[in-house]
Amino acid sequence: MKYAIIVPDGCADEPQESLDGRTPLEAARVPAMDAIATAGVVGRANNVPEQLPPGSDVANLSLLGYNPLEHYTGRAPLEAVAQGIELGPDDWAIRCNLVTIEDQVMRDFTAGHISTAEAAELMKAAQEELGSEQSGFDQLEFHPGVSYRNLLVYRASGGEVPFSVDTRTTPPHDLTDRSVLDDYPRGPGSDTLNQLMSDSIDLFAGHPVNATRLERGKLPATNFWLWGQGSMPKHAPFAERFAKRGAMITAVDLLRGLAILVGWSRIEVPGATGYTDTDYAAKGRHAIRALDDVDLIFVHVEATDEASHEGDVAAKIKALEEIDRHIVGPVHEYLKSQGDYRIMVTPAHPTLIRTKTHAHGFVPLAIAGSGITPDRASTYDDPTSRKSELVFEEGWRVMPYFVDSG
Repeated sequence: MKYAIIVPDGCADEPQESLDGRTPLEAARVPAMDAIATAGVVGRANNVPEQLPPGSDVANLSLLGYNPLEHYTGRAPLEAVAQGIELGPDDWAIRCNLVTIEDQVMRDFTAGHISTAEAAELMKAAQEELGSEQSGFDQLEFHPGVSYRNLLVYRASGGEVPFSVDTRTTPPHDLTDRSVLDDYPRGPGSDTLNQLMSDSIDLFAGHPVNATRLERGKLPATNFWLWGQGSMPKHAPFAERFAKRGAMITAVDLLRGLAILVGWSRIEVPGATGYTDTDYAAKGRHAIRALDDVDLIFVHVEATDEASHEGDVAAKIKALEEIDRHIVGPVHEYLKSQGDYRIMVTPAHPTLIRTKTHAHGFVPLAIAGSGITPDRASTYDDPTSRKSELVFEEGWRVMPYFVDSG
């Protein structure tokens, strides 16, 4: 039996006035997803418990079959794992976004999608100035990542750690076009985080990277925003829990980190960007090839989520149609030609055009293949899923249903 899970991240949404009351998933032309709905079942799942933040970290952990109430420790540690950064038992990782804030309003949580090379220069400056012994924060390590997505590691070195599970931070993508005044870090260790964020303003103001960006009419990285802190998690290997060998295709460090922690292989796809300009067809081709070597392929596509964060309904629809044409369709056709299989399409969480951010709530899923008795659904979309009797109040239970039901 071969399995494929395709995740158009954040595609679940509300009805849009601009779409005559339809959701983006309803409005998109997705015949391959509809074919899965027709051949199988449509349902819905709640991947994020109400007491946890509705981020991709919690939601995808749940989608992989792990109860986030037992296994979730924070987002940044997962990205540290993806970057090969080892964390000691008392070390903490913290997400370090490069952002553009103007008049205390989050103008852009990506600093104009700053390039990876530019971000590396700013992280180097942060390490030299803010992570030095002279700064008083010599236990800090600034690690460049991809574009605006970077990391800060706090090395405990046998001393006390200022942070705890009561430390509260806010994802910058939840603050787009909003005031940040009430959303600075709070709780244990927040003084340290706020001081570093404040210090980065002066450090970046005169940096050559920002001078060049301003000359070219681009947004500057006014400072970094710290959030998503956590310590190293532990997960039982996926193969031990489900007796399946898995592989992950993604352009996002968070998902790479999850793959490593559950013992999956990672497939790096040339042209996969984590944005709407990603090479969808390349992801589809690599997914098909991977099925020769593993039991389950998990294809994560960030484009729909990024379009939602930008409030761009047209881009969201286009991304859905590209995923359908270049990934869902080819992968499903290949699986049907190979024997017993199952395929599932589902986002991990909703991302709303209206708010430009993630939300709690159910997401639609469609499953087809061997041993799946079709229901009456013929389309894959939000309203159809709400009519279904296939409901997972705890989203982490979807994986055992997907790989074990018959």
